[in-house]
This record gives sequence, structure tokens and C-alpha cells, in this order.
Amino acid sequence: MLTENEVSRTWSRLFKDGLTEDAFDNADNLLSELRPESPLRHRLELELGELRKMHLSQAKA
Repeated sequence: MLTENEVSRTWSRLFKDGLTEDAFDNADNLLSELRPESPLRHRLELELGELRKMHLSQAKA
């Protein structure tokens, strides 16, 4: 299991190359490393939801 610091550092690099399916898969894997009650997990889950919405809107355009 990764620490919250490790997850946070990795998360910040995930989407540097754009919103790709690999990045989304890696983000899901990172979230699974955090405890369910973790505030960081909650924040990143919300952020991931927003990124997915952006990705879908870009794909439709």
C-alpha cells in the first residue's frame, strides 16, 4: 500500500500527457491504494470525476 504522499506525487504526474484511458486506469489503481475514509481519496475521486467529464466533452466535440 502506498502512502498518501506517494499517491499525491504520482497523481500530479498522471495527466501530464493528457486525458488518456491509461491515465484514468492508473488513477483508479492509485485510488484503490488509499483507505476508503481518507480525505485525500475523497478529494481525488471528485477530481477524477471532473476530469472524466472533461474528457467526455472533449471527445464529443
